[in-house]
Amino acid sequence: MAGRIEDYALIGDMQTAALVCRDGTVDWLCLPRFDSHAIFAGLLGTEEHGFWRLGPAHAADVQPPTAARRSYRGDSLILESEWDTPRGTVRVTDFMPPREGAPQLIRIVEGVTGRVPMRSALRMRFSYGRVVPWVHKHEGRTVAVAGPDSVWFDTEAETYGKSLTTYADFTVAPGDRIAFTISWQPSHSEPPSLPEPETSLEATEVFWREWVEHCTYHGPYREAVVRSLITLKALTYAPTGGIVAAPTTSLPEDIGGVRNWDYRYTWLRDAAITLSSLLRTGYREEARAWREWLLRAVAGDPENLQIMYGIAGERELGEAELDWLPGYENSAPVRVGNGAAHQLQLDVYGEVTEALHLAHMTGLARNDYASLLQLKLIRYLEDHWQAPDEGIWEVRGPRRHFVHSKVMAWVAVDRTIKLIESGDADGPLERWKELRDDIHRDVCEKGYDKERNTFTQSYGSQELDASLLLIPQMGFLPPDDKRVIGTIEAIQRELSTPDGFILRYPTEGDHAGVDGLPGDEGAFLACSFWMADDLAMIGRVDEARKLFEKLLALRNDLGLLAEEWDPRLQRQVGNFPQAFSHVPLIDTALRLTASGAYGG
Repeated sequence: MAGRIEDYALIGDMQTAALVCRDGTVDWLCLPRFDSHAIFAGLLGTEEHGFWRLGPAHAADVQPPTAARRSYRGDSLILESEWDTPRGTVRVTDFMPPREGAPQLIRIVEGVTGRVPMRSALRMRFSYGRVVPWVHKHEGRTVAVAGPDSVWFDTEAETYGKSLTTYADFTVAPGDRIAFTISWQPSHSEPPSLPEPETSLEATEVFWREWVEHCTYHGPYREAVVRSLITLKALTYAPTGGIVAAPTTSLPEDIGGVRNWDYRYTWLRDAAITLSSLLRTGYREEARAWREWLLRAVAGDPENLQIMYGIAGERELGEAELDWLPGYENSAPVRVGNGAAHQLQLDVYGEVTEALHLAHMTGLARNDYASLLQLKLIRYLEDHWQAPDEGIWEVRGPRRHFVHSKVMAWVAVDRTIKLIESGDADGPLERWKELRDDIHRDVCEKGYDKERNTFTQSYGSQELDASLLLIPQMGFLPPDDKRVIGTIEAIQRELSTPDGFILRYPTEGDHAGVDGLPGDEGAFLACSFWMADDLAMIGRVDEARKLFEKLLALRNDLGLLAEEWDPRLQRQVGNFPQAFSHVPLIDTALRLTASGAYGG
């Protein structure tokens, strides 16, 4: 069975990614892209749906042993796992080299002490575990073929087939190094080149070391920031610059529930805030690539801006359910595609404009179409900002006048006014200043509860929403405004879990089904980082630091975060690792460092 979400490590090649469990099992891998069909889908089902386990040999009727130690090699995405066994110690190094030819997953077994019996068990199942491939030998290499896909398996170890699984049993002693590689290739193409594992390992280490050297943050939280930056880089689709929200689908927000979504796409919101973090830490090339992706995806039709696209800019992301997969810990349905793609979420206009504004302010080379796009977005908002929408959280209930959406519409107009005032664009400046004032007045009159001294989730509602924490961060109101302080304190009272983390909005009791879905969810980690940011902004810096360090303690042993934290089960939930968790970690670290609010 699959491990706990936090038991997994991420490896990837900036085009796809694999999840490796503590016991040495790869339970998730899509080839050749993040959004391709999985060849290992055991994460969302059982071993029958595909896996690759590599570790010390064990009896068939016992659980595979878990690694005694694991870590990434320095500042890289190279995973090293070590097992201590009665017969000695063994190390497995897992990585995916940045792609030059066929995508590869390489695993190198190294003897450390003693003589350790090992086993590789490779069960490939194409189409998310549904299709058993034709496995055969071709010129001494093992190849699995099904329809348009082929996966080539190369190793010096002797292999054999049993129960539709490819095995290798071998023993390693100190100094022994035995490599195993799988490579994907279209089934109609020539075989991929023979892998060179040791050369690829060296090149992969050099790639990550040189990439991390560009990081401009050197504060007290550097380890956490760098690991988050590496994770964000791993979630970037290198050929286009698109950034996936997570490399997984259907890891549940509520164990056993239906809140299971496919995150292997580029949300404009997530990608825009990722771009902001990359820019603030020195990564201009990734920002430039994302801006080019955005211009291609939106094309000449900003009026029909989608909230998400495929990683190459695809617009059609039809949602379907895979009924042959039981789901992670029986959390069904398993979904691929995402039906929220065509929702109206007005806040996206603000996030995109804010990202373009930051790119401009940090000196990214001017792109005339980017400025033109920004102007077109505001012309659309002029006519539509007063419409109800589905909001930042993609609720599947009725549309509402979400306060956060209106605030971000204000942000879009405000940043465009600044662009015009800088002389880098032309537009109806006075008219848009009036528009900015109109939106601001509308929010303060209709989205603010005077009796409780707090902004609310939507116009006329009583519910709170953690997205309101972004009001001071976006500059809509200053941090010392009594309405801002009142909102922060109301969210602390009404949306905090017993351990101090923040829910997105209420989903229990009288609020059940408020988002159009049954069940509950955990504390949304991004919201908890936003709370730490706000506390620092209003001068409660010691409280902010303590919350931030509690959040850092939720990371797994490799520094990775899912989307949410379940305070009842005390475990990570949701798709993993999640860009929308790692971005605010970086932002909060930068803010606390600037304020001097850190321990030690």
